[in-house]
Amino acid sequence: MAPNKELASVRREIDALDSKLLELINRRAEFAVEVSRLKEGGSLGIYDRGREKEIESKITGNNPGPLSDEDILFVFREIISRCKSLQHYEKVAYLGPEGSFSNQAAFRKFGASSEFLPVSSFGDVFEEVYGKRASFGIVPVENSVEGSVGDVLDMFLEWDLTISAECFERIEHFLLSTSGDVKQVKTVASNPQALGQCRKWISANLYGVGLLETSSTAAAAKLAARDKDVAAIASEFSGSIYGLKTIQNHIEDSPRNTTRFLVVGRESPPPSGDDKTSIAFSVKDEPGALHKAFFLPFSESDINLSKIESRPLRDGQWEYVFFADFSGHQEDDAVREALEKLEAKCVFLKVLGSYPVEAPG
Repeated sequence: MAPNKELASVRREIDALDSKLLELINRRAEFAVEVSRLKEGGSLGIYDRGREKEIESKITGNNPGPLSDEDILFVFREIISRCKSLQHYEKVAYLGPEGSFSNQAAFRKFGASSEFLPVSSFGDVFEEVYGKRASFGIVPVENSVEGSVGDVLDMFLEWDLTISAECFERIEHFLLSTSGDVKQVKTVASNPQALGQCRKWISANLYGVGLLETSSTAAAAKLAARDKDVAAIASEFSGSIYGLKTIQNHIEDSPRNTTRFLVVGRESPPPSGDDKTSIAFSVKDEPGALHKAFFLPFSESDINLSKIESRPLRDGQWEYVFFADFSGHQEDDAVREALEKLEAKCVFLKVLGSYPVEAPG
């Protein structure tokens, strides 16, 4: 067969597949509308991360290639996002400005069909969700290099909201400018954390260039878009928003730099079969109190503890609150029993949420 005829034949096959895909996607959307009707009749929430996780697991498990699991999930998450928009229009609050890593995490988690609401502080994220001006909020809770975000932990104590989901975002820093020419760079701008995370690369490659601290990586990208002498350390996502060119990619000193984000909502997800529970509590200031109140009952119930840390209470001098993550859902019998024992022996206990486990990726 001649090359032109062979190409035409392949294109006809593609056209036929596209028609079939169009039919199947719209059929899926019709089922999404029916799911919405059934959920409303049963007073169930629209967002069900456990169900989405089950779908994604089946998709990656059946993916024969050549598209990678990451690429195929990106396509399906967008389809799911568009279908959800037929069920319920989601508005997601995040720490702005547009182009921040929080914006990137929200975009990946909820898809492009959601409306994204940039706010100026972590407190505003919680306030927008609590006031029902946003369906969900997304906040960074810990970084693999920098540790926990204390201000966010404080917010969970102040607001009567719940953790609906978690996700992990690789923090990949790009050096960006309007020209993409490193020779034109006189100043490098970014937030203090990003500058610190790229310290070795800056020292080795940008000797004599001035450093400028900004409130966020996205703010640095906005500045670089206005000034040709400024390069920003920010995400590739941010560069695409502000029309910047890449001078150098992946300039972070640690290639495993990852931030864990939590989705804040007003509804508690049902058990998915693979869940994590987060709590905050305080115990009496006496020898062995933490062991007796927390470690002992959880060990006796054979519950796996994945994290525990302490943080001083804002309004209490030398008083501390503990934050802990462990396996299981608060509706599980073993977890419920352990929490009852903990509550009986501690000064304060707040279940921050039970939600499906996500792999760091």
